[in-house]
Amino acid sequence: MAKVQNGFPEHFLWGGATAANQLEGAYDQGGKGLSTADMIAYVPKEKRQGDHAMEISTERISGILAGEVNDRFPKREGVDFYHRYKEDIALFAEMGFKVFRMSINWSRIFPNGDDAEPNEQGLQFYDQVFDELNKYGIEPLVTLSHYETPLGLTQKYNGWASREVIQHYVKYAETVFNRYKNKVKYWLTFNEINVMVFSPYTGGGILSDRLENKLQTVYQALHHQFVASALVTKLGHEIIPGSQIGCMLARMESYPHTCNPADVRKSQQENQMNLFFTDVHARGKYPRYMDRYFAENNIEISREPGDDEILAAHTVDFISFSYYMTLTVSAGPEGEATAGNLLGGIKNPYLQASDWGWQIDPVGLRITLNHLYDRYQKPLFIVENGLGAYDQVEADGSVHDQYRIDYLRQHIAEMKEAIKDGVELLGYTSWGPIDLVSMSTSEMSKRYGFIYVDLDDEGAGTLNRSKKDSFEWYKKVIASNGEIL
Repeated sequence: MAKVQNGFPEHFLWGGATAANQLEGAYDQGGKGLSTADMIAYVPKEKRQGDHAMEISTERISGILAGEVNDRFPKREGVDFYHRYKEDIALFAEMGFKVFRMSINWSRIFPNGDDAEPNEQGLQFYDQVFDELNKYGIEPLVTLSHYETPLGLTQKYNGWASREVIQHYVKYAETVFNRYKNKVKYWLTFNEINVMVFSPYTGGGILSDRLENKLQTVYQALHHQFVASALVTKLGHEIIPGSQIGCMLARMESYPHTCNPADVRKSQQENQMNLFFTDVHARGKYPRYMDRYFAENNIEISREPGDDEILAAHTVDFISFSYYMTLTVSAGPEGEATAGNLLGGIKNPYLQASDWGWQIDPVGLRITLNHLYDRYQKPLFIVENGLGAYDQVEADGSVHDQYRIDYLRQHIAEMKEAIKDGVELLGYTSWGPIDLVSMSTSEMSKRYGFIYVDLDDEGAGTLNRSKKDSFEWYKKVIASNGEIL
């Protein structure tokens, strides 16, 4: 009789996920240069136009650098992990983390992106962080590029729109691989690589006024990232024997609004457009369904000799992804629109929604895991999942976040079912184990953490850390390897 995996594997990697630009702060310390994230201002809700209005022009950058813009830039300050990393890592260790997903801030290593030599102070900082993690037996999972392109590369080359950036990224990766080869085994090349389609500035450091043909520029920039990812995967395997290099996708499973074949076809197309990115990373070539899309949208990818061979020869070892919600789509005008993670959709009547309108779908995570594993037959890693919510601090300083516990419990239960289905799942890092600055809105009130940080949307607060109810709950989940939910 076939053996069924009824629980989480023995060495399952439980932990949490962060990004340097939302966490570290110290944007002008330790020799760090400016990044694209340092240019993103906080916009109060009453002045905000949509959840993800993050396109920035050359003129805007010039105005910020000249001191002509009086906005506040919360990602510059983060939650001061730069100075508090020992305190924070001790808290992660208390929860029992097996893995901590973090990113290296590229401009902390190469301040302008194309410097001749790396910044030793930046390299030393991450040495200290990795050593602290190692002290507690926590495995680092490191993202090389997480929405923080050095501003110098944006100004000089228009970011990833230029092929020139590939060589600078490869040099950066080679530098950190050599430096941390005895400290880091798990690496991701780009965070949510598909986000470039929705926000070229966020995903590729591309300025809005230098987008003559947005789709052409975006997909050319993505080709540059695919090639860079493959080259870096090759390097990682050479420099760090036994290393595991993965890609990372913002997974958006799309359901048809009805069983009308037109709706089913629409959902199929949406899923293909989302999985295009992992198809290239995991299969090593462009899928044929993109030929028609490129032809109908007058997109012509410029390739250099050898590009296709590079993609084919250096596919990723595992596929990681973020999962926050599913989408429901229709071929027609039916349905009520809803908010979501970078992309809207139609309101699903069977699902509840978060404070930010993101539809909560635990079963969708099981569906996603099965679809991805069926498609690629490669190990999977859930590297972002969590609930952004308003937290209320009680008079005694406690935060009773049962809603977060409920959300995570339901999703972890479905992960367990997917493993029983036969999915090979390496680990789970919930997004934002400690409260941090929101990627999309630069606010603090959208909180994900097990650890509360005393900081508000206007930048006021002590930055003191405290445990929410979910802290002790997650500690028990990890200690029981997912048996006690």
